[in-house]
Amino acid sequence: MYRENTLDGVPDDSVSPTQRTLSDARTLRALSHPVRLALLEALLSGPLTATQAGELIGESPTTCSFHLRQLARYNFVEETGGGRGRSRPWRLTHTGWNAPAQPDNPEFTRAAQALDQVLLDRHVARIRRFVDAAPTYPAEWQAAATGHTSILHLTAAEAAEVAGAYRKIADQFRKRWAARNDNPEQRPDGTLPVEVLIGVYPVDAPPGHPR
Repeated sequence: MYRENTLDGVPDDSVSPTQRTLSDARTLRALSHPVRLALLEALLSGPLTATQAGELIGESPTTCSFHLRQLARYNFVEETGGGRGRSRPWRLTHTGWNAPAQPDNPEFTRAAQALDQVLLDRHVARIRRFVDAAPTYPAEWQAAATGHTSILHLTAAEAAEVAGAYRKIADQFRKRWAARNDNPEQRPDGTLPVEVLIGVYPVDAPPGHPR
Protein backbone atom coordinates (compact mmCIF):
# COMPACT_ATOMS: atom_id res chain seq x y z
CA MET A 1 0.00 0.00 0.00
CA TYR A 2 2.80 2.43 0.91
CA ARG A 3 5.14 0.94 -1.68
CA GLU A 4 5.77 4.12 -3.63
CA ASN A 5 8.56 6.42 -2.59
CA THR A 6 9.80 9.57 -4.28
CA LEU A 7 13.20 10.57 -2.96
CA ASP A 8 13.21 14.32 -3.50
CA GLY A 9 16.37 16.27 -2.97
CA VAL A 10 18.95 14.15 -4.77
CA PRO A 11 21.66 16.60 -5.87
CA ASP A 12 23.86 14.27 -7.93
CA ASP A 13 23.30 14.63 -11.69
CA SER A 14 24.42 11.03 -12.26
CA VAL A 15 21.39 9.70 -10.38
CA SER A 16 18.56 8.46 -12.61
CA PRO A 17 15.67 10.98 -12.49
CA THR A 18 13.08 8.22 -12.82
CA GLN A 19 11.50 5.89 -10.32
CA ARG A 20 12.67 2.30 -10.28
CA THR A 21 9.94 -0.34 -10.46
CA LEU A 22 10.52 -3.27 -8.11
CA SER A 23 9.00 -6.51 -9.36
CA ASP A 24 10.64 -9.39 -7.47
CA ALA A 25 10.23 -10.55 -3.90
CA ARG A 26 13.96 -10.77 -3.11
CA THR A 27 14.45 -7.08 -3.83
CA LEU A 28 11.48 -6.14 -1.64
CA ARG A 29 12.85 -8.25 1.19
CA ALA A 30 16.25 -6.58 0.81
CA LEU A 31 14.59 -3.19 1.24
CA SER A 32 12.45 -4.21 4.24
CA HIS A 33 14.81 -3.09 6.99
CA PRO A 34 14.57 0.13 9.03
CA VAL A 35 18.31 0.86 8.77
CA ARG A 36 18.30 0.48 5.00
CA LEU A 37 15.32 2.79 4.61
CA ALA A 38 17.01 5.30 6.92
CA LEU A 39 20.18 5.12 4.82
CA LEU A 40 18.26 5.87 1.64
CA GLU A 41 16.77 8.95 3.30
CA ALA A 42 20.17 10.05 4.62
CA LEU A 43 21.65 9.87 1.13
CA LEU A 44 19.16 12.49 -0.05
CA SER A 45 21.69 15.08 1.07
CA GLY A 46 24.29 13.65 -1.31
CA PRO A 47 27.03 11.03 -1.16
CA LEU A 48 28.00 9.82 2.31
CA THR A 49 30.48 7.42 3.79
CA ALA A 50 29.33 4.73 6.19
CA THR A 51 30.73 6.81 9.05
CA GLN A 52 28.93 9.97 7.96
CA ALA A 53 25.68 8.09 7.42
CA GLY A 54 25.99 6.49 10.83
CA GLU A 55 26.27 9.90 12.48
CA LEU A 56 23.06 11.00 10.75
CA ILE A 57 20.93 7.96 11.56
CA GLY A 58 22.42 6.98 14.91
CA GLU A 59 23.98 3.69 13.85
CA SER A 60 27.57 2.44 13.93
CA PRO A 61 29.79 2.70 10.83
CA THR A 62 30.04 -1.09 10.83
CA THR A 63 26.26 -1.47 10.70
CA CYS A 64 25.90 1.17 7.99
CA SER A 65 28.71 -0.34 5.92
CA PHE A 66 26.99 -3.74 5.97
CA HIS A 67 23.59 -2.36 4.99
CA LEU A 68 25.04 -0.11 2.27
CA ARG A 69 26.67 -3.15 0.71
CA GLN A 70 23.33 -4.97 0.80
CA LEU A 71 21.58 -2.01 -0.79
CA ALA A 72 24.27 -1.91 -3.48
CA ARG A 73 23.77 -5.61 -4.15
CA TYR A 74 20.18 -4.80 -5.12
CA ASN A 75 21.06 -1.60 -7.01
CA PHE A 76 19.65 0.97 -4.60
CA VAL A 77 23.02 2.63 -3.99
CA GLU A 78 26.48 2.60 -5.54
CA GLU A 79 29.98 3.75 -4.70
CA THR A 80 31.00 7.12 -6.08
CA GLY A 81 34.64 6.10 -6.36
CA GLY A 82 37.54 6.99 -4.11
CA GLY A 83 38.15 6.16 -0.48
CA ARG A 84 38.67 2.82 1.17
CA GLY A 85 36.73 0.69 3.58
CA ARG A 86 34.23 2.77 5.57
CA SER A 87 35.60 5.97 4.03
CA ARG A 88 34.15 5.07 0.63
CA PRO A 89 31.32 7.45 -0.35
CA TRP A 90 27.98 6.01 -1.47
CA ARG A 91 25.16 7.60 -3.45
CA LEU A 92 21.62 6.74 -4.55
CA THR A 93 21.10 5.15 -7.95
CA HIS A 94 17.50 6.36 -8.44
CA THR A 95 15.31 9.21 -7.24
CA GLY A 96 12.52 6.89 -6.14
CA TRP A 97 10.98 3.45 -6.35
CA ASN A 98 7.60 1.79 -6.55
CA ALA A 99 6.37 -1.78 -6.22
CA PRO A 100 3.01 -2.33 -7.96
CA ALA A 101 0.87 -5.09 -6.49
CA GLN A 102 1.01 -8.59 -8.01
CA PRO A 103 -2.19 -10.26 -6.75
CA ASP A 104 -1.37 -13.57 -8.49
CA ASN A 105 2.12 -13.83 -6.98
CA PRO A 106 1.87 -15.01 -3.33
CA GLU A 107 5.62 -14.72 -2.67
CA PHE A 108 5.71 -11.12 -3.90
CA THR A 109 2.56 -10.30 -1.94
CA ARG A 110 4.09 -11.61 1.31
CA ALA A 111 7.27 -9.62 0.69
CA ALA A 112 5.19 -6.52 -0.08
CA GLN A 113 3.27 -6.94 3.17
CA ALA A 114 6.52 -7.15 5.13
CA LEU A 115 7.81 -3.97 3.49
CA ASP A 116 4.50 -2.22 4.14
CA GLN A 117 4.78 -3.06 7.84
CA VAL A 118 8.26 -1.54 8.10
CA LEU A 119 7.22 1.56 6.16
CA LEU A 120 4.05 1.98 8.21
CA ASP A 121 6.03 1.76 11.45
CA ARG A 122 8.35 4.51 10.21
CA HIS A 123 5.50 6.75 9.10
CA VAL A 124 3.59 6.34 12.37
CA ALA A 125 6.75 6.99 14.39
CA ARG A 126 7.36 10.25 12.53
CA ILE A 127 3.76 11.38 12.96
CA ARG A 128 3.87 10.51 16.65
CA ARG A 129 7.17 12.38 17.05
CA PHE A 130 5.58 15.51 15.61
CA VAL A 131 2.47 15.16 17.78
CA ASP A 132 4.64 14.82 20.89
CA ALA A 133 6.72 17.87 19.93
CA ALA A 134 3.93 19.98 18.38
CA PRO A 135 3.79 22.60 21.17
CA THR A 136 7.49 23.37 20.65
CA TYR A 137 7.01 24.42 17.01
CA PRO A 138 6.31 28.04 16.03
CA ALA A 139 2.63 28.96 15.92
CA GLU A 140 2.52 29.02 12.11
CA TRP A 141 3.77 25.43 11.95
CA GLN A 142 1.28 24.29 14.56
CA ALA A 143 -1.46 25.77 12.37
CA ALA A 144 -0.09 24.44 9.07
CA ALA A 145 0.48 20.83 10.11
CA THR A 146 -2.68 18.84 9.62
CA GLY A 147 -4.25 15.46 9.06
CA HIS A 148 -7.39 14.68 7.09
CA THR A 149 -9.51 11.55 6.79
CA SER A 150 -12.38 10.96 4.38
CA ILE A 151 -14.57 7.87 4.00
CA LEU A 152 -15.69 7.54 0.37
CA HIS A 153 -17.77 4.70 -1.09
CA LEU A 154 -15.82 3.81 -4.23
CA THR A 155 -15.12 1.07 -6.71
CA ALA A 156 -11.54 -0.13 -7.07
CA ALA A 157 -11.21 1.88 -10.28
CA GLU A 158 -12.46 5.02 -8.54
CA ALA A 159 -10.03 4.50 -5.66
CA ALA A 160 -7.21 4.25 -8.21
CA GLU A 161 -8.46 7.51 -9.73
CA VAL A 162 -8.21 9.25 -6.33
CA ALA A 163 -4.65 8.01 -5.87
CA GLY A 164 -3.74 9.15 -9.38
CA ALA A 165 -5.15 12.62 -8.74
CA TYR A 166 -2.99 12.94 -5.64
CA ARG A 167 0.13 11.94 -7.60
CA LYS A 168 -0.56 14.68 -10.15
CA ILE A 169 -0.91 17.31 -7.43
CA ALA A 170 2.23 16.08 -5.67
CA ASP A 171 4.18 16.23 -8.93
CA GLN A 172 3.04 19.81 -9.51
CA PHE A 173 4.28 20.94 -6.11
CA ARG A 174 7.47 18.90 -6.47
CA LYS A 175 8.32 20.65 -9.75
CA ARG A 176 7.36 24.04 -8.33
CA TRP A 177 9.90 23.82 -5.52
CA ALA A 178 12.44 21.47 -7.14
CA ALA A 179 15.28 24.01 -7.06
CA ARG A 180 15.16 24.09 -3.25
CA ASN A 181 16.04 20.41 -3.05
CA ASP A 182 19.53 20.90 -4.44
CA ASN A 183 20.14 24.47 -3.29
CA PRO A 184 19.62 25.13 0.43
CA GLU A 185 20.38 28.81 -0.13
CA GLN A 186 17.14 29.08 -2.13
CA ARG A 187 15.01 27.91 0.79
CA PRO A 188 13.14 30.75 2.54
CA ASP A 189 13.70 31.28 6.24
CA GLY A 190 11.63 28.85 8.26
CA THR A 191 11.72 26.08 5.63
CA LEU A 192 11.51 22.55 7.05
CA PRO A 193 11.34 19.14 5.34
CA VAL A 194 7.66 18.15 5.26
CA GLU A 195 6.33 14.65 4.68
CA VAL A 196 3.00 14.24 2.89
CA LEU A 197 1.49 10.80 3.33
CA ILE A 198 -1.61 9.44 1.63
CA GLY A 199 -3.25 6.07 2.00
CA VAL A 200 -6.09 4.83 -0.22
CA TYR A 201 -7.45 1.57 1.14
CA PRO A 202 -10.73 -0.20 2.05
CA VAL A 203 -11.74 -0.02 5.71
CA ASP A 204 -14.00 -3.10 5.61
CA ALA A 205 -12.76 -6.67 5.26
CA PRO A 206 -13.26 -8.29 1.83
CA PRO A 207 -16.29 -10.56 1.36
CA GLY A 208 -15.90 -13.85 3.19
CA HIS A 209 -12.90 -12.64 5.22
CA PRO A 210 -13.29 -12.40 9.01
CA ARG A 211 -12.82 -8.99 10.57
